[in-house]
Amino acid sequence: MISDTVKFLLNDKILEINNPNPNQTILNYVRTEIKKTGTKEGCAEGGCGACTVVLGELVNGEVKYSAINSCISFVPSLNGKQLLIVEDLVSNDGKLHPVQDAMVKFHGSQCGFCTPGFVMSLFSMFKNNKSYDGELIKDSISGNLCRCTGYRPIIDAAKSLNKVDKKDEFSKNKNKIIKLLKKIKTKNIYINNEDKKFFSPKTIKDLKNIIKKNSNLSFLAGGTDLSLTVTKERKEISCIVNLKEIRELDFIRVNKNYIEVGATTSLIEFENEIKKYYPDFYSVLKRYGSVQIRSVGTIGGNIATASPIGDTLPILLSLNAEVLIEGINKRKLVPINNFFIGYRKTKLKKNEFIRSIKIPLFKKNIFKAFKISKRFDDDISSICGSFNFEIINNKIKKAYIAYGGMAAVPKRARACEEILKNKLLTINTFIKAKDYLEKDFMPIGDMRASKEYRLEVAKNLLIKCFVEINTKKLTRVI
Repeated sequence: MISDTVKFLLNDKILEINNPNPNQTILNYVRTEIKKTGTKEGCAEGGCGACTVVLGELVNGEVKYSAINSCISFVPSLNGKQLLIVEDLVSNDGKLHPVQDAMVKFHGSQCGFCTPGFVMSLFSMFKNNKSYDGELIKDSISGNLCRCTGYRPIIDAAKSLNKVDKKDEFSKNKNKIIKLLKKIKTKNIYINNEDKKFFSPKTIKDLKNIIKKNSNLSFLAGGTDLSLTVTKERKEISCIVNLKEIRELDFIRVNKNYIEVGATTSLIEFENEIKKYYPDFYSVLKRYGSVQIRSVGTIGGNIATASPIGDTLPILLSLNAEVLIEGINKRKLVPINNFFIGYRKTKLKKNEFIRSIKIPLFKKNIFKAFKISKRFDDDISSICGSFNFEIINNKIKKAYIAYGGMAAVPKRARACEEILKNKLLTINTFIKAKDYLEKDFMPIGDMRASKEYRLEVAKNLLIKCFVEINTKKLTRVI
């Protein structure tokens, strides 16, 4: 079954939008069509959080709430979900939601522009957790910027939620919401609006049929990069294919040798699994954008975008991950070390898509990863370094070292790796090896860092890695 109608839940009612503009953002729809202006536009690139809304989605029979950036999410992605905006949190009798009440009591707002976004981020936190510690609170609002309050009263407001009744209006209406969401029978979506197309297939078979019959396709997973074509470049995307509704691409499988991650698995789901095997991978992911970004962003999207400063890429390079690529009639497994062929260019050919990523489990190796950025939270890397060592009897048997932000592509440090092989694990070995990074990289200078800074920091990260291995202690900024 195919439909050109987007159906979603708003204020306990099913709304239908017939043949919407595929390039219209949820933010613009909320402000111009629904006429609710609490949700704001700040940066139009998912960086400030003023546009934060919450989506409710049925997962295993329960409603899962996710904070997202509505400024970089397209309207068709609402299909089958519940949309919650800041105006919806007030009950019918005018009573504020506990999150809103806490923000008032603890003076969490001054100019007020950012406040609706903070409220929605904290609402998502409130609904998805039973208690709220400092780490969870800071992570939950890491994608929300405020220039007035200094965050302390907002954090105090969040902490106070530990003492309030968790049963809000949404808890009371839970069964009704679930019933309405089940009533929306999601179908394959095909929209054709003023020569702009949007496809949302449910299966890989449907996806391949779309690929066969159309050209100039833009694959959409999380859209945190693709949507900027519309919001920042002011261009139109002529044909979008949404991969997010294909369940065959959303999975995590673990065996004794590797983790296989479906291309559309959200980063927030992936980070909870990878933490068990590679804690430093998890630490870098926690600084990948914000909760809003990681709720929709995908590991497949990060790889396909091929940004030289994509946070997962140097890590996957050092772990010798493999990319499973699928076309109309065949699949192929490509080592990620051969996948990037130029600035934002990969071995993906026309009509091919990423099905999954296989990440080997080096159970006896020592793995380290470090991200350097101007701001700790919600910022793009200046440099990201990743290190994977096999060490036997204090001798380095194998070294896999990769950096992001040091070249036009995320890249392995082959000369540095070679000089470390079969050497003793000593500071002198690493001091000598760090100079070989000059053979591996000729970084450029830009707004995030000068070339001299990048090279010096890359060397320092290698030494930092040795210090952590040698002392068996973490040297980290918290």
